[in-house]
Amino acid sequence: MSQQEKMKFGIIGAGNIGTVHTKTLAKLQDKAETVAITDVYLPLAEERAAEHKIGKVYRTSDELLADQDIQAVVIGVPNKYHAPLAIQALEAGKHVIIEKPMAVSLEAARDIVRAQRKAQKTVMVPHQMRFEAGARMLKQHTDELGHIYNAKAGWFRRKGIPGWGTWFTRKDDSGGGPLIDIGVHLLDLSLYLMGNPKPVSVSGSTYAEFGPHKRGIGNWGTPNWDGIFDVEDLATALIKMEDGSTLTLEVSWAVNNVIENNGPFVHLMGSKGGASLQGKKAMLYKEESDKAVDIKLEVPEVKEDPRIFMYEHFIECVNQGKEPISNVMTGFTNNLVLDAIYRSSKTGNEIKIDWEI
Repeated sequence: MSQQEKMKFGIIGAGNIGTVHTKTLAKLQDKAETVAITDVYLPLAEERAAEHKIGKVYRTSDELLADQDIQAVVIGVPNKYHAPLAIQALEAGKHVIIEKPMAVSLEAARDIVRAQRKAQKTVMVPHQMRFEAGARMLKQHTDELGHIYNAKAGWFRRKGIPGWGTWFTRKDDSGGGPLIDIGVHLLDLSLYLMGNPKPVSVSGSTYAEFGPHKRGIGNWGTPNWDGIFDVEDLATALIKMEDGSTLTLEVSWAVNNVIENNGPFVHLMGSKGGASLQGKKAMLYKEESDKAVDIKLEVPEVKEDPRIFMYEHFIECVNQGKEPISNVMTGFTNNLVLDAIYRSSKTGNEIKIDWEI
């Protein structure tokens, strides 16, 4: 495909997250075009197609993946279907954008890596937080911090359990609670800002103090009060890296506290300086002339959704044969750590990470 041609996308999943992707692609009219969509609930796919002028509506993902016009597919469905659809798409010769988490289990993540290596197609996990203005600005300054030996990251919601009783709160469907939902974003962003150190061991604990009692309910999704809640509502972990650095990760859907304004945060501690990122606010912390100095980074006001930059990056990588910054191996790394946290919580032991593919 030449760089002048539009990349043709197919969307698998017409629900909330699939619609986010559809709307983003509609803003890239000179670079991308959504040519087909499918959903297990066909009327919803037909509705989205009418809203966004998508030419083809397929009854099944099999039919969509058989379309030779489609070059890349977006997988925006419940977590447990990520791996089988990604593997099927790769086998069909498509490039793939697969929503986080890449898979609900470590073995499923391994299967995706194997399929990608065999197909030699581009796979990207759309961690849009990497592309937000504050993160992009901070990444330009991380070399100034020296050796980043410790980091602390998290995201606390006081009352934010999504879709109680739906697939969000069923472990078989979702893979977990806030750790795998929002925690994966902070894990991914922290490792990226730290320079992608290699995790080697994990100690973690998970708790379910709100969800089983139908407390801490948020406003995302429609609850199913006849459903179940068998995931965590808070997780905490210490992750050790091969280079000796550490990352503390703490996330919740519901907690009786206000921590870091209950939004996402990353704090980096380096041998020459430190940094913090909270929303659009990015700070550097240094010592100059024996005095502590705080430096506020001037983060430009950017109107574009960070997903615009993310898609531009993906298209550029496909066109130029480059690896995305959030490629299949970063997705696999995240799954390795998530799996280790859950196993550590279950066993009470530190878990050594096995990198075998």
